[in-house]
This record gives sequence, structure tokens and C-alpha cells, in this order.
Amino acid sequence: MAEPFMVARDLQKSFNDHKAVNGVSFTIGKNEIFGLLGPNGAGKTTTIRMLSTVLEPDAGEVTIGGFSTHQQPEKVRSLIGVCPQELALYEDLSALDNLMFFGRLVGLSGREAKAQAMSNLALMGLEQRARGKISKFSGGMKRRVNLAIALMGHPQLLFLDEPTVGIDPQSRNNIFETIFDLRKKGMTILYTTHYMEEADRLCNRVAIMDGGKIVVMDTPRALKGQIGDPDKVTLEDVFLKMTGRSLRD
Repeated sequence: MAEPFMVARDLQKSFNDHKAVNGVSFTIGKNEIFGLLGPNGAGKTTTIRMLSTVLEPDAGEVTIGGFSTHQQPEKVRSLIGVCPQELALYEDLSALDNLMFFGRLVGLSGREAKAQAMSNLALMGLEQRARGKISKFSGGMKRRVNLAIALMGHPQLLFLDEPTVGIDPQSRNNIFETIFDLRKKGMTILYTTHYMEEADRLCNRVAIMDGGKIVVMDTPRALKGQIGDPDKVTLEDVFLKMTGRSLRD
């Protein structure tokens, strides 16, 4: 594996009497696409919030690009971009104005923000819709704008939290192509999804969480090989074997 760009050691987080994350440790190599998978309530979102400096862990430590999220959170924030599952868009503003607004928040000048905004919109196939209002965009277009916003400031580590929920195949394919292109350019990516075929297609390695812990971690092919012929077994088969078939609320 490439030199670790992100290191998480023994992360723990409780809410009242509930241990949401219980001793999670893993690394993400520079220029790696790493999948963090798990059923609802497994602890993925809490883990991501700790990695991205939104939550302080009760115990454990995280370093990103050599900087501690506890001791140097501002340094860490300058290295990361976050594309949340919930759309973070201003409906009454244009796509361009949304990107420029968030660009200014990460410290870009007006000129830099506009240049990056147009470049990111072009990357997402939305350059011709730059001045269109978000309220007029389809769900897939909004998802692509959401990702374009996360790229403002040229982050080195990108957190993608279920970026393809509820979108059409064309938008999903555009996002996949963008992710591969970003990796070719040197970006490191943490990817969460409930679509196992996406993780299998995109990720160099995946970790499956359940009950606040990582229960298994390896390449998709190696995980499939643990339970059968990797050319016939699916990552969903692995997921269900490791986390069970009971419904999660």
C-alpha cells in the first residue's frame, strides 16, 4: 500500500450509554480510494465526523497529511473536502454562486473562487448550467453540484458520503468517471455507500463496520475470496455474511 495519508488509531465515541464507535483503527494510503461500509447504525457517520474534525473522539487519534485533528484541526481542514449525503445547497442561488460562496468560505479570493467554480462545474458536465438556479436542477444535477462544492480549495483528501443516492444512471456514471479522474490526479478518497457494486467497482480496499467496530477489511476481491470464488461471490454476499441479514432501523 502507498504511504498512509490518513491514520486513525483506536477511535472511540459514546453518546450517553451508547458506544457508537468502539476502537476503530485503519489507514488510507495516499492516492487510494477507501470504502467504509456498514448497515445503518454501524458507526460510519460518527467515524467520518471524527475524521473530518466535526466531532472530537472520546479516545484515540487521527492524523491527516501528518497533522493531528485534535492539535491542528485548521491544518487538517485545509487538506480535506466533504461531500455530505444531505445536499448542502442554496436553492435560490445559481450553481456558480453556490460554488463561489463555499469557495470564499475556504479562503479563496473572488477571482480564485470563480475560476475553480467554473473548472469544477466543467468537470461535472455542468459548465453550460453554471448560471442556472439550483431549484431548477434535477436530483442528479444537484448531486454533481454537491460534489463540485466539495472540490473547492483543491482538497487532498475527499470524503464522499453516499454521493449517488437516488440519481439516474447517467449522473452516477459521471460521478464514477470524476472519482477515477480525481484519483489519477493524486487525490485520496474515503467513500461510503450502501450500493455494494459501487464499492466493488471503485475501491482499492474496503472496511465493513458493524456495532461500532470494523469487522473485516481488505481488497474487495480478497474479501470475496474469503467466502467463495471471487469471480462468482459478490461484495453484497460478504456484507451480509459479516453483518447478518436482520433488518436495521
